[in-house]
Amino acid sequence: MRYVTMERTPELRAPVAVLAFTGWNDAASAASNAARFAARRLGARRFATIAPEPFYAFTETRPSVRLDASGQRRLTWPGAEFFYARTEGEAPDYVIGVGAEPDLRWRTFTEECLDLFGALGVSMTVTLGALIGDASHRRPIAVTGAAADPELAARLDLRRSRYEGPTGIVGVLHHALREAGRPSASLWATVPHYITGDQCPPATLAVLRRLERLLGAPLDLDELETASERFRERLEATIADDPRMSAWLERLDQTLEEESRELPEPDELVGDIEQFLRDRSGDGDGDGDAP
Repeated sequence: MRYVTMERTPELRAPVAVLAFTGWNDAASAASNAARFAARRLGARRFATIAPEPFYAFTETRPSVRLDASGQRRLTWPGAEFFYARTEGEAPDYVIGVGAEPDLRWRTFTEECLDLFGALGVSMTVTLGALIGDASHRRPIAVTGAAADPELAARLDLRRSRYEGPTGIVGVLHHALREAGRPSASLWATVPHYITGDQCPPATLAVLRRLERLLGAPLDLDELETASERFRERLEATIADDPRMSAWLERLDQTLEEESRELPEPDELVGDIEQFLRDRSGDGDGDGDAP
């Protein structure tokens, strides 16, 4: 591991690795929020990082600055962090990785991750993602995915994605794990395409519910369930005074119920809805009650 810095080397029992990356793979931050939420609920501690310099173009994925409690300016570089959590009983331990999708040297980045997992004895890897698609906030958020093990796929009730096209680091990691013969699964939430904010608590909640079933340990999702309900209530209040948009959503719900993938209105109406939500995004307290 040339670029991994180990702050400590935890002793873990056949840990399950859970990975999420911000960026292309992370619509409305649903996947990265799910990983961070799971880390908090499991009491995970950071133990390793991957050096940012070889993998990020800082003009594309920029560092950020913030003021700490004492008023001092702190600089944070993009990168990936890994956390561990031990469990009691027969359940496996966990390794949770969260970071920005790298801009450069994806093969090397993937090799570093696989070497780290090999050193820790990771028994299975679960990648998290979220995409924009034809979905409605009035219906349960769909979670699609795949697993090389048919028994695991059946237990998770995964619907295999039919996507073909460009992929992100999650897809590359999943391919490398499969090529290495290491058990893995992927979970992808579908975020309604008309939600233009940077958070979607219902999508984060949907990923975590599936993740709970895989981990075999409850994560106490009450806080996120409350945030999701408030999110839906605010969105409904926003569209209530717009008959055209309300009618469009009713027709979208009907179309989805009939399992049709064709939108019930032309693209220009979708653009109108997105602009409507952007114009209203400054009203009230926003939609940022994600974990």
